[in-house]
Amino acid sequence: MQRDMDLVRAILLAIERHPDGFAPQQLSIMGYTPEQVGYHATLLKEAGLVEAIESTNYDDTSPMAIITRLTWQGHEFLEAARSPDIWSQAKQLMHKAGGGSFAVWQTVLVELVKRNLGLG
Repeated sequence: MQRDMDLVRAILLAIERHPDGFAPQQLSIMGYTPEQVGYHATLLKEAGLVEAIESTNYDDTSPMAIITRLTWQGHEFLEAARSPDIWSQAKQLMHKAGGGSFAVWQTVLVELVKRNLGLG
């Protein structure tokens, strides 16, 4: 399964929208399977964007994790990725480059935010 940065962003936004600081108990994202969401929850944990509990069972078809909350780093990434316009610009740049690591995604997003603020 490939990493889907649109799903990464959608998961982070869904967690942030939850009113009490914890992730929703049943995290589902329209247009994505539970396996896709669970796999990306695992990736988000590995990246340090969320705290999560590994929940993979023998019956699961992909790695699974239950997200408990966003981390500081998760909030920071989401602040850079929040604007639909900036997100779209970042996706275009990353597509043009043929993809890139998570660190490159974050750098591109931060630089676009700076540029939109007149700081770069």
